[in-house]
Amino acid sequence: MKFITLGPSGSNHEFVTRRYLDFHGLRDSATMELTPDFEQGAQALLQDRADFMVQCAVHPATAETVAKCFEGLYVIDSFISPSQDLAILQRSDVRHPQSLAVMPPTLPYIDRSQWRRIELVETVAQVTRGLIDGTYAAGLGYASAAAMHPELLHVAQFVGTVDDAWIVYGRTRLSAGRLTAWRDSPAGRLYRQAA
Repeated sequence: MKFITLGPSGSNHEFVTRRYLDFHGLRDSATMELTPDFEQGAQALLQDRADFMVQCAVHPATAETVAKCFEGLYVIDSFISPSQDLAILQRSDVRHPQSLAVMPPTLPYIDRSQWRRIELVETVAQVTRGLIDGTYAAGLGYASAAAMHPELLHVAQFVGTVDDAWIVYGRTRLSAGRLTAWRDSPAGRLYRQAA
């Protein structure tokens, strides 16, 4: 069984997909492949080169991916998961960085007015890697990178994480045209308590 999700290695998609596989006890029986974009991931699924695909619901390509239901790609599951903790990381060898590297969807997480220039980067993993290799002096990256590279980076501002909705795709339509939901979910219990 092969799951596919968005790379590069170290991405939130990889992190959350591993958590999903662990949740279902699939770590030993499933493999994971990283794709450079969801169009290629969807094609791998449709061409039987992968079995399932995991995508963050707020990813810019989600609407196009869901539309592939007309080609045989179906939403088969959804779940909520926090991503990796984020922080504004700064290289220790730069005293006063003038620009901040940020993936566009994470820009609302911070006050951008404190930066003279914002550099838009495709993924948080690329921001983090760019901080480590010196491409960027400061950026909104994975907080764990400061602990892994204390000689290079420090946390200028801890941001934390958000709980995102995630979508799992497969080639078998499971809803059969009906609402598919978990009545005894934590939200279902909350609704019953509130009623």
